[in-house]
Amino acid sequence: MSLVRARVWRFTVEKGKAGAEAVQAVEIGQGPLPVSLAAVININALACDLRKTVDQRVRDHEISLLLSYIAGIPDTGPLGVDCPALDSSSGHIRRFVSECTGLGVMTATSEALFDWEPGANGLSSFDVLPGKLVGTYTKTGVRPDLLYDLAAGPLAGEARGRRRDHEQMFPAGKGTQPQKTRLAKLAQWSIDHDDHAYFMSWVWLGKGGVYVDIFLPDDSPAAVGLRTGWIDTPGSTPPWRFRVPRPDARRQADLDPEEPVVAQAAPAPESGGQGSAVSPGAHIRAAINRAEPLVEAAMNRSFNHEEDTLGTLSDVPVRGRWIRGDAVGQARHEVLLGVLEERVPVDHRAQRHLLASQEADRLDVFLEGRLLTVVQPVDSPRPSWDRIQSELLG
Repeated sequence: MSLVRARVWRFTVEKGKAGAEAVQAVEIGQGPLPVSLAAVININALACDLRKTVDQRVRDHEISLLLSYIAGIPDTGPLGVDCPALDSSSGHIRRFVSECTGLGVMTATSEALFDWEPGANGLSSFDVLPGKLVGTYTKTGVRPDLLYDLAAGPLAGEARGRRRDHEQMFPAGKGTQPQKTRLAKLAQWSIDHDDHAYFMSWVWLGKGGVYVDIFLPDDSPAAVGLRTGWIDTPGSTPPWRFRVPRPDARRQADLDPEEPVVAQAAPAPESGGQGSAVSPGAHIRAAINRAEPLVEAAMNRSFNHEEDTLGTLSDVPVRGRWIRGDAVGQARHEVLLGVLEERVPVDHRAQRHLLASQEADRLDVFLEGRLLTVVQPVDSPRPSWDRIQSELLG
């Protein structure tokens, strides 16, 4: 288990007739949060388009590439970054590593912050949403990165990852202009989508390790049950308030140079019969449920393509392979990537609590749906399957 330094903000959005008019953010505090490198890898391995054929060579190479730049330190050390290698890489590789780290750290730290109980279908990327959800999210404006299927309802998550070459890893004062711009766009996106629940994280990679700013709307269900016992430095900055600029209809909206432009046709909204519209949350949940067979079919293909059987988990076969993080120089870590033949019941909260327990000699193991990841240093003996099974099932 590794650690990242987190800083949490809570903010309110002032609304007017035209939508979001101003945002006011207050820093709650900062401190260390446990992050599973296995969870970071797992989340990125699931970020491909499961509606298409998943090329295992590409997936394995991307995992190896990410592990070559990002490394966990045993015994609850900070999550590290190979900054010389990252700075020597091309711009698109730096963006890939930064965004992958941002995506994984956002989910891993959020689960530690809120102790979420995921829904039956996990999460989806906004880039590859199930077809039935495309029309729901085709309104103009920013697109968040992930859609979490939580027991309390769908939650959008926006993850940014950036290299920061400063001694002070957290930007001082009231945040940066890019954070302010993105937060304003997300606030308007939420209003345009019937006050859709959302939050934003902003991960910084540097010599000091990995740091993350997390912004939580005051009225968001994401903040319910927010834990604060990890905070070692209470927030001391004054409220950060800024106005949301109104879009100029005569000019095209500015686009993030790192964000693709996607044009999609929006189908007519579904109705609940007899002229009564289905609520947005129910509509989204129903579409996610209908997409489950596509996800299961993709996992079936992945399972059938794997040749080596690792063992069984609750009598369910698991196939997979070890992947070394040696895309850039000598490997420091390797990851076991396994696919289950079918889902098995696992207590995700107990799994997270074990990972955060900081017990010595604890495996960094993570299971999401049917995808299993185990990360360990290459200079340590590989754990037996019996040990992996024991730590997963308690």
